[in-house]
Amino acid sequence: MNADKKKIYGWTMYDWANSAFATTVMSGFFPIFFKQYWSAGADVNESTALLGLTNSLASLFVAIMAPVVGAIADKGNSKKKLLIFFAYLGVLMTASLFLVEKGNWVMASVIYAVGVIGFSGANTFYDALLPSVANEKNIDYVSGLGFSMGYLGGGLLFALNVFMTLSPETFGLADAGEAVRYSFLTVALWWGGFTLFTIFWVKEEKTEAEQSLFALIKSGIKQYTSTFKKIRHLKTLFLFLGAYWFYIDGVDTIIRMAVDYGMSIGFDSNSLIIALLITQFVGFPAAWVFGTLGQKWSVRGSIYIGIIVYMFVTIWGIMMTEAYEFYILAVVIGLVQGGIQALSRSFFSRLVPKGQEGEFYGFYNMLGKFAAIIGPVLMGVVGLMIKGTLSPLASTPEQHHEISMIASRWGIGSVLLLFIIGGILFYFVDEQKGIKEAAEYESLS
Repeated sequence: MNADKKKIYGWTMYDWANSAFATTVMSGFFPIFFKQYWSAGADVNESTALLGLTNSLASLFVAIMAPVVGAIADKGNSKKKLLIFFAYLGVLMTASLFLVEKGNWVMASVIYAVGVIGFSGANTFYDALLPSVANEKNIDYVSGLGFSMGYLGGGLLFALNVFMTLSPETFGLADAGEAVRYSFLTVALWWGGFTLFTIFWVKEEKTEAEQSLFALIKSGIKQYTSTFKKIRHLKTLFLFLGAYWFYIDGVDTIIRMAVDYGMSIGFDSNSLIIALLITQFVGFPAAWVFGTLGQKWSVRGSIYIGIIVYMFVTIWGIMMTEAYEFYILAVVIGLVQGGIQALSRSFFSRLVPKGQEGEFYGFYNMLGKFAAIIGPVLMGVVGLMIKGTLSPLASTPEQHHEISMIASRWGIGSVLLLFIIGGILFYFVDEQKGIKEAAEYESLS
């Protein structure tokens, strides 16, 4: 293998490595274990609220640190070192989940939140290393290859983890609960082990003089403040970012909270993780198809299809009563999940002044990190409010159980509000007007 291919595959292997955390931990087993094991005995609506708060606080912290981390990634010469630091922080936290005892939801929440910080922080430096491994001709190909490797790597380990929980005796494990705990260890080993390819095969280009940490922090805050001032003058772009923030928050909320919701309304955890596995493997080819649809038809129209599909999914989710319906929704989500994210990014590029893409995309990525802040909390709070309102009307255990189910359905239903607001705002985004505004601003710069 020549040096160029070696560094490309070394870079893409990090996506292969860390996607195990996104699939097995964030979307899959953490929500299940949080409700069944670490929050054992708690009311289903309370555990949903706790999980929602954990996700929201982790996302908020990641978003707050984004300008500083982004500035270090842009201006510093320690991208690879900091990728290693954040990646192995995530690896350590993932392995530590194995040790958290039953009922200790506080410790589980803290460890998970720090793991999310490690995962997100490392991704920033992983993205920043792309120009070191690719040139202008192949950068799109290399970026896409990393995306594909992530889907495949995360999906393969998740498939193994699912098999471990469905047939624990095959692996010499006592039960599904023990299989989940060992799954956390497999993610840590997978993530940490395959990251070694990135460490040994990717060489970082030193392009700028070293700056102190204080100077980098100051630079990061100054850059994002300056970009926000520019965005305010580009009204169409500003409106799109508002729309994007709402509907992508809904998308990320469903990714993180779908399993918890399914358990709250009484579905078997095995059925839920199989559904997640379906979403993972449907999502790989569907993202490419959705992107082709945007290219051949309309990016704006394709994004609208994604928003409408998610609204449909949320409404159906409120009413579903059978596990097979969750499988159907898993397929439907897989068809649009990657597409709406990819096309939102390409639509944004049309509204950005030429020559200022890096600066504006830094702000766009930071805004994306603020996603999954409103939705999880909204879902938990609405569920608790509905239960608190209806509980005085119940007099039997069966009635209390029914009220909990109603509260959970209202909780997931509240996410519909995010798609409605995002869809309405996006309706008023005029692409041609935005392109004209960007060109005019570019001429004045």
